[in-house]
Amino acid sequence: QVQLVESGGGSVQAGGSLRLSCAASRWILCMAWFRQAPGGEREGVARLDINGVTKYADSVKGRFTIAKDNARPTLHLQMDSLKPEDSAMYYCAASGLRCTWYVGDYRSWGQGTQVTVSS
Repeated sequence: QVQLVESGGGSVQAGGSLRLSCAASRWILCMAWFRQAPGGEREGVARLDINGVTKYADSVKGRFTIAKDNARPTLHLQMDSLKPEDSAMYYCAASGLRCTWYVGDYRSWGQGTQVTVSS
């Protein structure tokens, strides 16, 4: 298990930016950001594997950037050009099994941080 604590959520107008952070107790094979809107399923947003390979959901490509701070195990998600449809609870997750979009592969989850984008 990896302990994860998110921060950085908030409210912003469309076109604005937010930066999410996830403090991890240690690095593991795969670190990812997921999001879940009310009434919706949890979906993968961005992921980063231990080799530095990144993947993004089509809906956020070119707008979001996932990165890690090796000095202190922290995962970041820079979100630019935000849209109202980006509004959701954002979760940091860690997997030691595989680096996929499958929620079940992730055994460690943070408590979530709310992102609200107004039009």
